[in-house]
Amino acid sequence: MRNLLSLGKSHYHYYLANLYAKMKRAHQLKSGDLFSLNVFLTVAAHRSFRAASIELDVTPSAISHSIKILEQRLGVRLFNRTTRSVSLTDAGERLADKLRPAISSVAEAMQVVDGLHDTPSGNVRINASEGAIRMVLKPMLARFLRDHPQVHLDVVADGKLSDIVAGGFDAGIRLAEAVPQDMIAVRVSDVVQFAAVASPAYFSSRGRPEVPQDLYRHDCIRFRFDSGAVYRWEFERRGIVETVNVSGPLTLTDQPLMVDAAIDGIGIAFVPDHLVRDALRDGHLERVLADWCPVMPGLCLYYPGHRHVSSGLRALIDTLRV
Repeated sequence: MRNLLSLGKSHYHYYLANLYAKMKRAHQLKSGDLFSLNVFLTVAAHRSFRAASIELDVTPSAISHSIKILEQRLGVRLFNRTTRSVSLTDAGERLADKLRPAISSVAEAMQVVDGLHDTPSGNVRINASEGAIRMVLKPMLARFLRDHPQVHLDVVADGKLSDIVAGGFDAGIRLAEAVPQDMIAVRVSDVVQFAAVASPAYFSSRGRPEVPQDLYRHDCIRFRFDSGAVYRWEFERRGIVETVNVSGPLTLTDQPLMVDAAIDGIGIAFVPDHLVRDALRDGHLERVLADWCPVMPGLCLYYPGHRHVSSGLRALIDTLRV
């Protein structure tokens, strides 16, 4: 401070201006930095350069170049890359942890301005199971996009209970019982009941199960979650709960394919009843254990309560709400 006071007035002002300019340059984002940081977070989320290029709609080489420039500027390696895998380095993990809330804040600021539009607009990213997409989104997609031409829906089918905040999604759709407690949930479907079904030919040759335990003597078409776990069939009647670890010749990760397999006589499938209504009506499938099949609370669209709700997401909520 003594040295500063010894400067003449003009030199003192020059010194302050020069110091301010240096500080500004040190903290100011360069052109393209925001894009590079967004690229970095997208690659970090997917652990894949190719998946990031698809999401951001740029070429894989552009993704690779952006990461290379960012690593050169920071002077550290952010990813460990092999021909088969991509993983974050320690420096990359630390950068991602610091960046996520910052980039999220920028996105929220953009959404606040977007929300001032009278006409819903913008990109809305939704994470949902395939069943939820077919049951909730598919019937209204054409009408919603026709009524809101400035909204772009980016829907990702995901069988895992992914963290929608970490994944950069605006909202998710899952069974009400699977919605995280810290989320705001909006009911978007009536209750969901499961159905145990098979073809008339199958029941003619193998007989009909009368209670859940009879399923151990039948060929069942099993469902595997994206996590790798195989679903154990759950039944309930008058407060009695039965869980059956069925077996059979076929395990699938797609419920509509399970329905097709049941129609083809491969075995008994256990699926949400909205998937088999047409086949039951047309006589391609028959139902068993109806009084044992459980009723689920239904599906909810959910989103973080601390985030601003964009005009596009608000329009989607208003359309889906039951």
